[in-house]
Amino acid sequence: MARQTSHVIVAKDAPGQAKPVRPRDPVASGERDAAFNRQAGHNYFLLEKFEAGIALRGTEVKSIREGKANLKDAYGLVKDGEAFLLNMHIGPYSHGNLANHDETRTRKLLMHREEVRKLLQKTQVKGHTLIPVRLYFRHGRVKCELALAKGKQDWDKRETERRREADREASAAIKANKHRNRS
Repeated sequence: MARQTSHVIVAKDAPGQAKPVRPRDPVASGERDAAFNRQAGHNYFLLEKFEAGIALRGTEVKSIREGKANLKDAYGLVKDGEAFLLNMHIGPYSHGNLANHDETRTRKLLMHREEVRKLLQKTQVKGHTLIPVRLYFRHGRVKCELALAKGKQDWDKRETERRREADREASAAIKANKHRNRS
């Protein structure tokens, strides 16, 4: 005789009906930068750009996902055949504990040996330095875009501002002329 069960069997959902998918965080998916150094383009001529991974600890990645990274005072350094990122601030993780990370510790940049050798040669030129431009995610890993930079003088900054203003006025004049011709 068949054994009787006490639980009720519920029919499964139809295969066409799926749960609503919650959209992924744009920072974590790589659609938006986790941090951007806005002052880099203003204070430096950005000559060449490089991509590097960063060796991070524990809660640092989660803090970066929350948008608590700041590249404002950060700079790169090549020493003993290794590249480092100094003064990058990553705020404490909101759900962290006593084992939270140190906020401005020196972090190692993960690059190929050949790239590090090239960077060393280029940064030894007087006035050139490494500046982190942006921090972003690629395939779930934190990447840093470094730029080989040369410092701007005050008159360079004024010249850049004049050129930007002239371009803005020219595009406005072209737009106004197109609008006038259509009428």
